[in-house]
Amino acid sequence: MPAALAAQPPSMSTSPPRTSPYDTVRLIALARAIVARADEPWPLADMAAEFGLSPSAFQRRFTALVGLSPKALQDAARLGRLKQALKAGSTVTDAILEAGFGSTSRVYGEAQRSLGMTLSAYRDGAPGETIHWAARETSLGWLAMAATARGVCFAQFGEDAASLRAELAREFPKATVVASAAHAPLDAWIDALDAHLSRSAPAPDLPLDLRGTAFQMRVWRFLRGIPLGETRSYADVARAIGAPKATRAVGTACGANRVAVLVPCHRVLRGDGALGGYRWGLERKRALLSAETAG
Repeated sequence: MPAALAAQPPSMSTSPPRTSPYDTVRLIALARAIVARADEPWPLADMAAEFGLSPSAFQRRFTALVGLSPKALQDAARLGRLKQALKAGSTVTDAILEAGFGSTSRVYGEAQRSLGMTLSAYRDGAPGETIHWAARETSLGWLAMAATARGVCFAQFGEDAASLRAELAREFPKATVVASAAHAPLDAWIDALDAHLSRSAPAPDLPLDLRGTAFQMRVWRFLRGIPLGETRSYADVARAIGAPKATRAVGTACGANRVAVLVPCHRVLRGDGALGGYRWGLERKRALLSAETAG
């Protein structure tokens, strides 16, 4: 393992004591080193020894602060490099090696689940993938929804249908984007969501095609379990997913959500009860929460 930090005298323990400010700084430095040098080996036992902890105790402390285990953080960094290399035009094999995976055999399943498509399709901008889309003017403004064969991958508010269509094209530049035909499943889905927003109909339970990092997926899965009419703080969410010190990262994951309402990031507030942020504007967030509370 690279010597990212000065080793400390070991005094192994099975459960970590309260993290000192000094250790917090060291853990953050270590996390940054893992991201910067994701192609290098980072044995858990060696990292734990630098902190005088058992591997399991070190992993718990690291995950509580960063939001991901060291291995998950390294894999996420490698995936980010893989995506950059594919977008730059590298072959799939070259991109895998450039990202630091070392071998191709273990990459395909994991990367395909994260990207929502094959590696070659991602490299080429999702050619051959057909995405159906529809837009409606709702009580909260224009809403567009788009879906792949797996489910809804895009549900966003915007100024008008044209700007939402442009945003979808930026997300999938080489996919075939097709307007949903009347009476097609997607048309019924967006009508059901519009009815929920505009007429307080039950929220539709639709299949989703979510694409994000491992941490984002954990946050989004938890958000989908928050009952209608209830809210959680960013700190609540961080604790619930086993990363109690990753409150800020939870907020970032909420902001990265591409599927409005169906992944209800509007139900997450600041610890003092203030609205916090919302990708599609605080007035919409306030209106959604008011309608759910009244319902």
